[in-house]
Amino acid sequence: MKGIEIFFKTLIKDKVDHIFSPPNSFGPEVDKIFDKKFKNLVKNVISGNEQGASHMADGYARVTGKPGVVVCDSDTSGTNTITGLQTANMDSAPIVVFICHFSEDDKLSNVFNQIDHIGISRSTTKHNFLVEDVMDLSRIVREALYLSVTGRPGAILVDIPKHVLFSEYKFNFPKIDKVSGYSIPKEAKISDINKAANLIMKAKRPIVFGGGGIVISGATEELQNFANRLKIPVTLTLMGLGGYPPDDPMRVSWIGMHGSYFANKAVHDSDLVISIGARFDDRSTGGVFEKFAPKAKVIHIDIDPSNINKNIKVHCPILGDAKAVIRQLLKRIPLSYKPDKNERQSWFDKIKSWERENPTIAIQKGKMIKTSYAISLLSKITKGKAVVVTDVGQHQMWVAQYYDFQNPRNQITSGGLGTMGFGFPAAIGARFGRKKDAVLAICGDGSFQMNMQEFSTAVANNLDLKIVLINNGHHGMVRQWQTLFFDKNYSCCKFDMNPDYIKVAQSYGAKAFKIDSPVDLESSLKEGLSTKGVVLMEVVVDHTEMVYPMLTPGGTMDDMLLDPSDPVPEGPVPDMA
Repeated sequence: MKGIEIFFKTLIKDKVDHIFSPPNSFGPEVDKIFDKKFKNLVKNVISGNEQGASHMADGYARVTGKPGVVVCDSDTSGTNTITGLQTANMDSAPIVVFICHFSEDDKLSNVFNQIDHIGISRSTTKHNFLVEDVMDLSRIVREALYLSVTGRPGAILVDIPKHVLFSEYKFNFPKIDKVSGYSIPKEAKISDINKAANLIMKAKRPIVFGGGGIVISGATEELQNFANRLKIPVTLTLMGLGGYPPDDPMRVSWIGMHGSYFANKAVHDSDLVISIGARFDDRSTGGVFEKFAPKAKVIHIDIDPSNINKNIKVHCPILGDAKAVIRQLLKRIPLSYKPDKNERQSWFDKIKSWERENPTIAIQKGKMIKTSYAISLLSKITKGKAVVVTDVGQHQMWVAQYYDFQNPRNQITSGGLGTMGFGFPAAIGARFGRKKDAVLAICGDGSFQMNMQEFSTAVANNLDLKIVLINNGHHGMVRQWQTLFFDKNYSCCKFDMNPDYIKVAQSYGAKAFKIDSPVDLESSLKEGLSTKGVVLMEVVVDHTEMVYPMLTPGGTMDDMLLDPSDPVPEGPVPDMA
């Protein structure tokens, strides 16, 4: 059996049901083998843009928890996966990119054969492999898939030379229980659990600071039991949205640069922060790490030891899986323990008073559609149950603020790298992964132009996919920062030559229409969402609307701009746009 047959057979036996490939990636020889033997066993999704394949695999991986697999050649198909690898790796999404040297010639005279894919991908991956012998091929393919989804999930790259792909060897399917030098933390040390339990039982104003690790670990039910039994409020980071129900009495919105006023205030004023599966990055803390929650002790639960004590010096580090550690804490804290009723009620009353001061409510004013209002309507219409994939910018923050995600793995966004052009292809991947659920791509016009050729993939595969295009004619977040911090000296943020998005969509065979009036907004969104097929809804919005609240540069989590009338602090502005 040829190595290429071993490769595809291993993927299929390891329950890979979709692979994502750039255009013309296999070449005629491999196409014949694939079409003859494997075409009906695994779906090969061809992207419109070489970069799109890795984002599709990423979207598929995030909504399913399974590896998103990319198979591509060793030319620019391979180099164009780097942004996708970095995007996935920073957000702990399990994707595996197989660089197969389909076009390699025997003399290695083709310039593409000289690309060091291992070298250029090393800093963007959790691990990478070079397959040197066909006898190792099946094992390495299995190890790559295993590594991508275990521990802290991440991106893996496998480089497979042509001589491996076309050498003859017998098929084998080795068992993969562990990988040499790789250990997966599960339960935490008992001494760490005891320390954390004592801190929790002594705290008067505790709060859970929940991140994407809750979603990845599948710890929603455990966290609900923990929070409701111990009467501890729960707030979420951007990546944690969907990991805790919005209507649970313990839920306190979300935190960060544009998080809710009352949630940011609660973290700042707490006396114990219980961080679960969060990395304390600058977007969730404001970036002034030494001023974070100054009155609080910090418990940090994470499966990745490199995240602990990286940005925030913590009082109780716990290495372990979120679900397992929460169960350990629930077992360790006696059922007889009850927090002081008056103290806890006072803490919740304080949080409620902050919410009354500055509630998160979208209001439609004026003749131009407000994006915040459009997002809140989408949440209402879909009852918060759709899979929502965003691009990067203002619309991304408004989705976080106003879409009430009911379920885990339904909020898909590039949180770490902030990759523009991610949304549309990732939504296509999500659609393949979640065939029974509504999937929405909510994109800004700046991001959408980077990968809008993926209409070809969506239409060719007859997907039922809805795209809500927020058209403000600008890079909205860039314009917001230039408005607030650069005296309205606007540079490179306005689009002077926007395409006709309706005609672009229709030219690919998609359905499309424009919404430019608040009066028609709700009925038009309902019509678009109920129409079968690939549907683009272009929503023309007020480009002057800005995202509030907003943490002030250099300030603490209780120092926020709440509306345009708030004075902007003077001083240097960090590059956080």
